[in-house]
Amino acid sequence: MSFYMYDIGFLVIFTTFVVWFLYSHRTNLKREGIMYLYRTQVGVKFINYVGGKYKRTLSVLGFIGIICGYLLMASMIYFLYKLVYLYLFVPEVVRAIKIPPLMPLIPYLPEAFNISFLPPFYFTYWIIAIAVIAIFHEFAHGIIARRYDVKIHTTGFGFLGPFLAAFVEPDETQMNKKPKYQQIAILSAGVFVNLILAILFFLMLSGFFVLTYVPAGAMFNTYTPSLVEVGKISAIDGKVLEIASKQGILDLIEENSLTDDLILGGNGKKIHLTKVVANGKNYYTTIDSLKSQLERGESNIALYEDLPAINAGLRGVIIEADGKKIDNHDDLSNVLKDYSPGDSINIVARDNVDGNEEILNYDLVLGEDSNQEGRAVIGIGFFSNSERMLGKITDFFNFFKKPATFYEPRFNVELVIFIYNLIWWLALINLSVALINMWPVAIFDGGRMFMLSVWAVTGSERFAKAMFKLVTYLILGALLLLMVGWFLAVF
Repeated sequence: MSFYMYDIGFLVIFTTFVVWFLYSHRTNLKREGIMYLYRTQVGVKFINYVGGKYKRTLSVLGFIGIICGYLLMASMIYFLYKLVYLYLFVPEVVRAIKIPPLMPLIPYLPEAFNISFLPPFYFTYWIIAIAVIAIFHEFAHGIIARRYDVKIHTTGFGFLGPFLAAFVEPDETQMNKKPKYQQIAILSAGVFVNLILAILFFLMLSGFFVLTYVPAGAMFNTYTPSLVEVGKISAIDGKVLEIASKQGILDLIEENSLTDDLILGGNGKKIHLTKVVANGKNYYTTIDSLKSQLERGESNIALYEDLPAINAGLRGVIIEADGKKIDNHDDLSNVLKDYSPGDSINIVARDNVDGNEEILNYDLVLGEDSNQEGRAVIGIGFFSNSERMLGKITDFFNFFKKPATFYEPRFNVELVIFIYNLIWWLALINLSVALINMWPVAIFDGGRMFMLSVWAVTGSERFAKAMFKLVTYLILGALLLLMVGWFLAVF
């Protein structure tokens, strides 16, 4: 039985329990704004004890937390600028991401949008992540508040429909009377703890991966590309190009209603492409890719070279080459060193389609590397988006993996994958919460922290509130631009 069935069952049981709990404890449930709050005294003694006993240590941690808070705030403003540029001017990346930029992280989000670059996000992951993040975040606020002798009235849980939150309720009157530095230390404590948790989960993830995974094949995510000057293109889909220019190519496509009617590949995978002739050589691409690059004003167009892999429709993870086991991309490169262009080679690949594993055999005649005479290649590559923000984040989260290498669990596959993905989500969500909470916007910790900082620097509360309002509107405007960019790219 798929884990989704167990997970949905857990979702139903948990929801039933929450409904029962809220109904049976409705006398302690108070509505504040759009949320319902359930107040308790759970953890208050612990907060008072830690906040009162370790004041010197907490003072140092509070200072570090402030520095981290400002760094996270600056990082988030920079990320917002990059995101606005991405969503307005790089629509192909937006279409690949698919998720609306203001979409909350809810269970089954990757599955709902059919996003392959994210692991499954079960309800089980979601509720564990919410518990870990909210409890540590709020208790950190409370402990630093007690360090500066701000009374903690209650702890508890907040409910906004199906969304849960934890809270620690300090005495707001006492807090507002504290020096600005102390208030900022209290505000930045939560995100500082989330950042520490993210780092710890990253370290845990790498350790768990090393212990439980083993390399098991060479991956590729593209066929060998080559940059070709627009002026060197002479024919597309068998149609002679009269004017070798950007507009000439676009006109040729439009006038002849060109489509990807060339079918390459075997072993159940058919690749629909268009043949392009340039410099007397054959290349392949798709009409959409060709038009997209031309419309961006590219003078050099990325086209697939006419090599064995694309002609055979090679797919999956390469696990064997002429009887030699392939564990990673380096193994494949070492095997190919013993061959010359024109030699025959048998490639065995493993692919997973709709949960069913397939073993595929390909008999290929090796091609020649266009950049190195005499070097035999099959025509595959591994493209990394390391220059782009999304790629940098992905690379950061996978720093312990060799590039272009497929890994599989050493034992108990389903359990290992479940635990690995849980730790991965805990690391990612803690980092995300640390960043988002430092946006200088009213509803986040970073909002009041920004206002207090401006007030402290200028000495004017009125100016600080005006700047806070201005920055809030600017960020809300940027978020609106993100949604507009997403809508235009997707629809």
